[in-house]
Amino acid sequence: MSMNRIQFQPGLSMPEFFGRYGSEPQCEAALESARWPEGFRCPCCGTSAYCVLRGANRKMFQCNACRHQTSLIAGTIFQGTKLGLTVWFLAIYLISQAKTGLSALALKRQLGVSYRTAWLIDHKLMHSMAVREERYVLEGQVQVDDAYLGGERSGGKAGRGSENKVPFVAAVSLSDEGHPLRVKLSPVPGFTLKAIAAWASTNLAVGSTVCSDGLSCFSAVTAAGCVHQPTVVAGRKPKDLPEFHWINTVLGNLKTSLSGSYHAFDFRKYAARYLAAFTYRFNRRFNLRTLHQRLLVAAARCGPQPEGTIRMAEVHA
Repeated sequence: MSMNRIQFQPGLSMPEFFGRYGSEPQCEAALESARWPEGFRCPCCGTSAYCVLRGANRKMFQCNACRHQTSLIAGTIFQGTKLGLTVWFLAIYLISQAKTGLSALALKRQLGVSYRTAWLIDHKLMHSMAVREERYVLEGQVQVDDAYLGGERSGGKAGRGSENKVPFVAAVSLSDEGHPLRVKLSPVPGFTLKAIAAWASTNLAVGSTVCSDGLSCFSAVTAAGCVHQPTVVAGRKPKDLPEFHWINTVLGNLKTSLSGSYHAFDFRKYAARYLAAFTYRFNRRFNLRTLHQRLLVAAARCGPQPEGTIRMAEVHA
């Protein structure tokens, strides 16, 4: 069997990571570069001229034009944190390098913080991933399928009517050679024509060709300007459906990732974040060495998210 070059990437080693981000000044410099790659810009007036105020706990910038003051972490996902940036950077590294994800409990042990703090760091970074993924749509040849998170509760409804199951649409775009490019995993209110039409208009490029099974709701992708090619499964097993090979592979990897990393989580409340985290890593799997840097940029350019907002989450029901 030939070696899979994606799976056997060297990634960024732990010694390399600590050599680059082992001190607070190193992390501050990296965050400043991620937030302002072309140099500081005042968030109020856009002027580039500034001075640095000393004596503050964190680096403070003052605009020379309007005198507005802003700290390095203000306006980012790190806003309001009392933790050192070295802790945040280590969390970014651990989460980005873990192929199957990292639970808050495992993160707690690695960072040496409380479970509540580790959970909040984890969810803030997953929120950054979700926001970043919203910028992209799938195009070209796209395989889609209906799927669910969660299992049946004892004494509850069985099958698709289970109260503990969260429906989501799984989709993967393919290259001209038939290889997977990008993935979308999106919670939906249900598998109805209206829900799928809304999903398609947000997540698919006009002119895409959508391949699905015979579930009638997927015909609604035509409302978003896509071509629909249904295939009647008729009870056949996944191994007998080569036309759905990659979407079945993605769903299998997702199941392995969630069951291998998380004992349990609130499917209905936080499904979107966990799905987005898997999607984020999958879509950037080709260069593991830079994944931590890309997650840092996503966190630096994502707006502040207080704990109350993070815990409310969005319920897709």
